[in-house]
Amino acid sequence: MELSDSDKKELLRTARASIEQAMSGVPISPGEKSTGLLNEPRGVFVTLRLQNDLRGCIGYVEPRLPLLEAVREVAQKSAFEDPRFPPLSEEELKEVEIEISVLSPLRKISSVDEIEIGKHGLVIDAGYTRGLLLPQVATEYGWGKEEFLSHTARKAGLPADAWKHRGIELLAFTSDVFSEAEFAPSNH
Repeated sequence: MELSDSDKKELLRTARASIEQAMSGVPISPGEKSTGLLNEPRGVFVTLRLQNDLRGCIGYVEPRLPLLEAVREVAQKSAFEDPRFPPLSEEELKEVEIEISVLSPLRKISSVDEIEIGKHGLVIDAGYTRGLLLPQVATEYGWGKEEFLSHTARKAGLPADAWKHRGIELLAFTSDVFSEAEFAPSNH
């Protein structure tokens, strides 16, 4: 799935509009019917950053909804329902940068040697709990494979070495990551 720049801009515009709608007390609206790639069900995460610091990140791992609709929902959840942060304020909304990660389908991996740092995101599935980290997280923190696996396990509430245990399923995915900064008018 190859998103065009206009698709990416539409997804970013939709994410911001969805947060603004919720902030003004307007119920989430279905918006316009999307076509093409934006209508395909995909896993997607919306990440909010303030001065490069994480301010919210929620998404759907599985392709539950058409992409445009999923972005509408998870943008609001990132802004108002991430349990790590208080709800986004109007002042913060003016400064927040929106980043979207559109996920490929999950693929079971049989060996950690298949993981490429910076390319693959990870899901650790213990059957009763799951942990996920997006591909850019390992790069941002300078982690190697074992650190990435350990942090993903901890995200699932599991011991850091859980990825070595029987009964644990490792899944990898890639993601198309883009943000408002990429499409902002340049200041030169």
